[in-house]
Amino acid sequence: MEKDELTYAVIGCAMKVHNTLGSGFQEVIYQRCLAIELERASIGYQREQEQVVFYDGIEVGTRRADFIIEDRVVVELKALVRLEDAYLAQAKNYTVAYDFPKGLLINFGGKSLEYKLMFNPKYQDQK
Repeated sequence: MEKDELTYAVIGCAMKVHNTLGSGFQEVIYQRCLAIELERASIGYQREQEQVVFYDGIEVGTRRADFIIEDRVVVELKALVRLEDAYLAQAKNYTVAYDFPKGLLINFGGKSLEYKLMFNPKYQDQK
């Protein structure tokens, strides 16, 4: 799948989940449902994959992305009435930390599904 097609397909899966459930559930419910839809769409993913965080060459902790899609797109989910700038920053940081060209922040908490596409300014395609 092309990268843009992949992002589009993930958003489509998220829309199906939101159209079916609506808003009002905990984030973990949306995670489980999105995993079902990704499987149905034959989209490869990993859930809750840890990434080591370094400061000045020293390991200081880990962070976990909700989904890694086909080792190319990091996806962070929220179930909030309104997205704050801090969540956008978090999603962008994940995109850079995992060294993927794109990331998605998807919010199931509103009346309509909300999503933001993030680009990694530091990404250099090694292929």
